[in-house]
Amino acid sequence: MKKKILMLNYEFPPVGGGAAIANYYLLKEFASNPDLEVDLVTSGSISKFEVEQFSDNIRIFKLNVCKRDPHYWTTSEIVRWTWKAYWFSRKLINENNYDLCHCWSGWPPGIIGYLFRKKIPYIIALRGSDVPGYNPRLEILDRFAFRFISRIICENAEVVTALSRNLKKLAERTFNGIDIEIIYNGVDADKFKPVVSEPNFNICILFVGRLIKRKGIINLLKAFKEVCDEYKNCGLTIVGGGPKRKYLEDFCKRMKIESNVNFLGAVGYRDIDKIYQKANIFVLPSIEESLSNVIQEAMASGLPVITTDTGAAELIDENGFIVDKGDYKQIKKAIMEYIINPELMRKHGQQSRKIAEKMSWSNNAKAYIEIYNSIK
Repeated sequence: MKKKILMLNYEFPPVGGGAAIANYYLLKEFASNPDLEVDLVTSGSISKFEVEQFSDNIRIFKLNVCKRDPHYWTTSEIVRWTWKAYWFSRKLINENNYDLCHCWSGWPPGIIGYLFRKKIPYIIALRGSDVPGYNPRLEILDRFAFRFISRIICENAEVVTALSRNLKKLAERTFNGIDIEIIYNGVDADKFKPVVSEPNFNICILFVGRLIKRKGIINLLKAFKEVCDEYKNCGLTIVGGGPKRKYLEDFCKRMKIESNVNFLGAVGYRDIDKIYQKANIFVLPSIEESLSNVIQEAMASGLPVITTDTGAAELIDENGFIVDKGDYKQIKKAIMEYIINPELMRKHGQQSRKIAEKMSWSNNAKAYIEIYNSIK
């Protein structure tokens, strides 16, 4: 029996990050499924409303929210999207006989799903910052507003999913008693794959992500400084934009490692695979992380991984090292293990690729289709 899905996500390529990419690949899988019809309400990258026919069975409605930075959301932009998405979703619901609403994140999409709950059942896919306690920047809002709003939204959802055990554990502090199903992201193993390339340094370390405090990049730089003291021919590439960039660049100058550290800024998804292929080691030193797409991209690219005990640690199985949050000495030790033992680095990289090859977007899509079919 054909299912007609209303999907809400304020991000979709080229706007946004991990949730946008995951949404894109899920729609790619759905595009060849004759039993599904999907209408996605999202954001556009230009200053006008757009309708895109993604495939015969998928339409994408891109609302004009006057985005300034495609990778960063301001409060006013979030409010604009929520307001416009509410009224546009209302129009679509009145015109179409949807079976359910798939909300990408507890808020703001989940708020809209909740408001239309009497007309259409909804599911919530938790992503990270929509879980109270995940994002330090939202600590006060979490305490006085989002914690209560998020619980009400998830209590009324038909199904709640999370993209890692780590995120589920954090969510259960607020949503105790609500069943949460884990659905891991997939990775495009054809796009992200090992390629032998000539690096600028003997060892090239890579970080990819937003330059914010939660990512723990300062701990990577402290570790890298000590690595450079012992091993001169080592480079660090930092990919991503964010408010901490100048602070991190100034730190590199004070530590006199600026010639070994390359800040590339934000790199588009179309070109990011080439960056992974030039690296030897991937480091994600986050203080809190659900399960960033970059871990699976790095693994598919054949890189050994050094990460903290967050969602990324769930994918470490003889393919990297797990270090304590905030402990730069452990990061340094792990990097040096690879430098002095290239064979271990090679074996861990090969194991990363094997693990990533099993994490397909096809499996991700099948898991969601099972959920859709379970809702009557």
